[in-house]
Amino acid sequence: MHAIVQREFGGPEVLVYEELPDLAPHAGEVRIAVSASGVHLLDTSIRSGTNFGAMPRPELPMVPGREVAGVVDRVGPGVDAQWLGKRVAVHLGMASGGYADQALAAVDSLHELTAGLGFDAAVAAIGTGRTAAGILDQLTLSAEDTVLIPSAAGGLGILLVQAARNAGATVIGLAGGPAKAAHALKAGAGVVIDYRVRGWQQQLRKLGRPTVVYDGVGGEVGRIAFELLADGGTQLVFGWSSGEENTYRHEGKTAVTVLGPALTARVGGLRSLEAEALERAADGTRTPLTDTGFPLSQAAEAHRALEARESFGKVVLLADGLAA
Repeated sequence: MHAIVQREFGGPEVLVYEELPDLAPHAGEVRIAVSASGVHLLDTSIRSGTNFGAMPRPELPMVPGREVAGVVDRVGPGVDAQWLGKRVAVHLGMASGGYADQALAAVDSLHELTAGLGFDAAVAAIGTGRTAAGILDQLTLSAEDTVLIPSAAGGLGILLVQAARNAGATVIGLAGGPAKAAHALKAGAGVVIDYRVRGWQQQLRKLGRPTVVYDGVGGEVGRIAFELLADGGTQLVFGWSSGEENTYRHEGKTAVTVLGPALTARVGGLRSLEAEALERAADGTRTPLTDTGFPLSQAAEAHRALEARESFGKVVLLADGLAA
């Protein structure tokens, strides 16, 4: 098998494409011939050794990555042979091993994919899609809402745009550059402001006061969004990709952090969020936007592009020979 191996913490260059022994599933496990592996912004922090989120510091060397989709090609002891040949997606959880062309997973963690759902969309749904489902579960949108979505062309932002559009809300997006703005408009945003253009703050203020903000950016963008938030409005905070975490306080407005327990407390836990995300991806109501321009062997380039904000949607590594 081939995999990306990380032997030290550092820049993208520490992600090295290597040949490793084939994997053999243990009891209750299957082996997946991986077609698509998800790349998350958190992966870049784990790689650099600066932030491990809710995960313990990983032991090195390791194969990074937590989200995969592909075909079951081998089953371990006690696993029904009917799983062989099935198209599946799985979130590997706290374990690593996703940046590879083979992965092991517990059979009870698998989601069988419906016909027509591509591996890239499935791997986006199993990770980023489940987060979107959990965020959207916190607040019911309506046609009366005006929703502001920073990073509207990101993997998560695109799904939130679609959900707000489906609820009939007025959707305002922020995106970096004309190409990303076009993606957000196509997803259903009524207007998108390019935050790379001087004076974007003034443009945003002219559009009125949102009732809901989905804030995964923090920093200046998050502060301006909260300042503009209508009295009685809600800002749902699920990250700070800017690198700056904010503290929001205002008597007439609400800021709610919707990570961690807020997601896992749902009946059915994360698995129910995964199932919902895959269902929405399959029926077209929340279709992931994926950037599939990187083969597995170029994982380092994918990390560079993600950190430089040159990618769009959900970055997905495809098995070599499949990348666009």
